[in-house]
Amino acid sequence: MSPQAWIALATALAVLGATASGWTQLTAAALLGASVLIFSGVISLPEAAASVAQAQGTLTLLFGMMVVVQALEATGAFVVLAHRLMEGARGEGRRLLLGLVLLTTALGAVLPNAATVLLIGPLLPPLAREMELDARPLLILLVLTANSAGLLTVIGDPATNLVASQIGLGFLAYGRQVASAAVLSLLMLLLTLPWLYRRIWRLRRPALQRLAPRLLHPRVFALLLAVVVGMLPLFLWGEELPMPLKPGATALAGAALSLVVVHRSGMVSVEGLLSRLDWSTLLYFIGLFVLIGGLERQGVLALAATALAGLSSGGDSQLLLLSSAAASSVVPNIPLVAMLMPVLLESTAPQALSPSLLALLLGATLGGNATSIGASANLVAVGIGRREGCPISFRLWLGFGIPTVLLQLAASALWLQQWPPAMG
Repeated sequence: MSPQAWIALATALAVLGATASGWTQLTAAALLGASVLIFSGVISLPEAAASVAQAQGTLTLLFGMMVVVQALEATGAFVVLAHRLMEGARGEGRRLLLGLVLLTTALGAVLPNAATVLLIGPLLPPLAREMELDARPLLILLVLTANSAGLLTVIGDPATNLVASQIGLGFLAYGRQVASAAVLSLLMLLLTLPWLYRRIWRLRRPALQRLAPRLLHPRVFALLLAVVVGMLPLFLWGEELPMPLKPGATALAGAALSLVVVHRSGMVSVEGLLSRLDWSTLLYFIGLFVLIGGLERQGVLALAATALAGLSSGGDSQLLLLSSAAASSVVPNIPLVAMLMPVLLESTAPQALSPSLLALLLGATLGGNATSIGASANLVAVGIGRREGCPISFRLWLGFGIPTVLLQLAASALWLQQWPPAMG
């Protein structure tokens, strides 16, 4: 590798180490790393801007959903819904955990993972306060479920969509061939509930006699709810319209409508609402995409992709599964999958899945559950926790993420040995 490639790799590892050790806050670490790459000439400022522009879909999706969520929060909707969920759980932690997994799975199968976390995440801190619980395990469970549920459908995760679109795999064909692996991963997640979340699982608390909170602005809430309901079908089928709408564009349109509703209602100023957004997480993503751009332009990611792809050349899909999961725990799965797919497709029949492609898909998707920086949904949950006064440390996440991922990878390895499934 060239000297600049070594600088890019060393900077990325230093950012990861600073984040994992808690030496500095993750946004500060990512922006400092991006600055090092720019000032050292590893990546030029225009190239850095282009790297961020390539990830505009993620940034616009996060920004748009943050605006919609903050508008809903100003109506008091999340406090009301949290109270309703608490009543539904009847003071039992087991009901709460199972209900959270079920709700998240339903949304995570059809919505982008980060959008699922942004919609459900704000409910959990007020719910935890009502039940006198620690909200951090609930936020982590939300993310682990959303990331796992994304494997259920071809539209549930960007990685599944990327793989399916490259080989022309349709919605139903994907479901027949891959969805069972997602179901197995979710079953492994359920097995961890009495173990990793045992304090909540064993909770038995008499129903608290508290007055049910009320919406602060019912009419505004109804309008905002209509916006959200209108966004859902566009998330699902927007890209099939004559003028395709990406999820980011849908989120941005929803944000614009929400700001108009907020301004016209006088409930809160637009400036006040925007000041409440999690700008720290958005800035982290900007720094991260510059770091990835530097690694990509210096050929570091290509070398890593070639090495990983070489693991499958001898038919060792199990090793590729583990290696891609390890890589995805610290690198977003989209650039990882995008780099590896052309190499893997050279040895794959067109219009067909292969054990290598499946190993890549499962490893890259599930591996992101291992750490707090493994996927965009993880970082969104960390931001929610930080804003609500219950920060989630890198080490705390590992205690939940690593055991879950190991179980899911073991199940995926067994599943791969039995693939392809019988088509009846």
